[in-house]
Amino acid sequence: MDMPLLLRNLLQGAARHHRHGEIVSVVQGRKVRHTYAECERRARRLAQALLALGIRHGDRVATLAWNDHRHYELYFGITGIGAVCHTVNPRLFTEQIAYIVNDAQDVAMFYSRDFAALVEQLRPQCPSVLHWIPIDDAEDALIDYERLLAAQDGQMRWPEIDERSDAFLCYTSGTTGQPKGVVYSHRGTVIHAYAVALPDGHNVSALSVLMPVVPMFHANAWEAPFSATLAGAKLVLPGSALDGASLHQLIDSEKVTLSIGVPTVWFNVLTYLQQNGLRCDSLKRLLLGGSSTPLSMIEAYAQLGVLVTQGWGMTETAAMTTTTQPLAQHRDQPVQVLQKTIYQTAGRVLSGADIRTVDEAGHEIAWGSGIPGELQVRGPWVIQRYFKAPANATTPDGWLPTGDIALIDADGFMRLTDRTKDVIKSGGEWISSVDLENLAMAVPGVQLAACIACAHDRWGERPVLIVQPREGASPTQAEVLGALEGKIARWWMPDAVVFIDSMPLTATGKLAKLELRKRYGRHLLDNR
Repeated sequence: MDMPLLLRNLLQGAARHHRHGEIVSVVQGRKVRHTYAECERRARRLAQALLALGIRHGDRVATLAWNDHRHYELYFGITGIGAVCHTVNPRLFTEQIAYIVNDAQDVAMFYSRDFAALVEQLRPQCPSVLHWIPIDDAEDALIDYERLLAAQDGQMRWPEIDERSDAFLCYTSGTTGQPKGVVYSHRGTVIHAYAVALPDGHNVSALSVLMPVVPMFHANAWEAPFSATLAGAKLVLPGSALDGASLHQLIDSEKVTLSIGVPTVWFNVLTYLQQNGLRCDSLKRLLLGGSSTPLSMIEAYAQLGVLVTQGWGMTETAAMTTTTQPLAQHRDQPVQVLQKTIYQTAGRVLSGADIRTVDEAGHEIAWGSGIPGELQVRGPWVIQRYFKAPANATTPDGWLPTGDIALIDADGFMRLTDRTKDVIKSGGEWISSVDLENLAMAVPGVQLAACIACAHDRWGERPVLIVQPREGASPTQAEVLGALEGKIARWWMPDAVVFIDSMPLTATGKLAKLELRKRYGRHLLDNR
């Protein structure tokens, strides 16, 4: 049968076949529970309300919200009528948010009360937004989310829309230049949900309890809301409290089996567990991405009975596109061996997509050659062009350049060695900042480590480590560099270690290399 691949069909399927499956949200510190059937009815009421406001197919509707059931319902209610859900990252600068709202020409904004002050700054700067709607109860507003829903009966037929219609609009974090818009279609997102739900992806079933810690404004929480809905898994949405104590309590009380997020959040959780002698007995797997996870962290979670795997993706690839899942030939290898081999890579590509590396001339590099090159990707959920861009972002033969430098082994496992803009070229040779960061993160007393290229009068560039110590620890330069001895080539050894109180992070929780290069790019020249 020729049935369109639409996101609302995922929720309708969960409501029909997993009607008792739970969506548990933390809203302003309290738990709120719904079933898939209840959320489907609420999404339908929301769709009616949007139509009553005059919102139509193709209109962009923005969200400024945490991971909770309202944001989940907005995902489906907005896209269900053919409008486009524009998830706004509140961690961007106010000027950047105003820019992307105006670039998107959003006609409405749904926002959490946590962002009320931000909204007041945005209102006069964003003339296209006709409706500013708080999703929390708001006595001082003419309308709020619950009153919108209460005014509708939910008795409507979803309008017919094309599966290639735009469904979501996300913007890159804008670490260089203005953020760029990335559009996901219904078709691409549904196919991605199927790929991610497979055993070699999220490995989600109706028996899973999935908690996305990665925000829903960060590339759709790496597809977790959709893979959970597709499988009918229990979905736990943690709201804004992502500290170790809050996440541990939520994991234990809701029996979370799988969670996903960036390493910085899970490093803080690990520290909390270790300091308090705690475990998360229900938690079996963590899928981490956004930046490389050091071996020391993988091993520490293994001691707590939690398997840590990694994934790679970017906004342009709807996030998750590779995972570190074993192949048949790894079946009999001990987990301790896998931790030091495939679990330290960025993984192999999900079914339905493909990756390759190319040299500076654009020629494909053979897998297993040991030669790094620029990573390129293609797949049905990978963008072809940016929002409003006149030309494709892809190569003439249909691959998207990622800006990452990578090695791909003979089995297709990919290891990122750097970003093209972060790679350190010393005396004409490349040095991997990622490898140095992972080694430094294993040094006792180190909380976060970033490696940047510093200008050098002889070698052009040399590596320098920027380190944020753990609370109460005082590692020295000699201790950090001594821990690298014998693990790297001598000429890779950083020329200096700079200790700072707080590591700057991007809006998506990654190391802010651009800011670090601005601060410390001349450190070696200025401290000769």
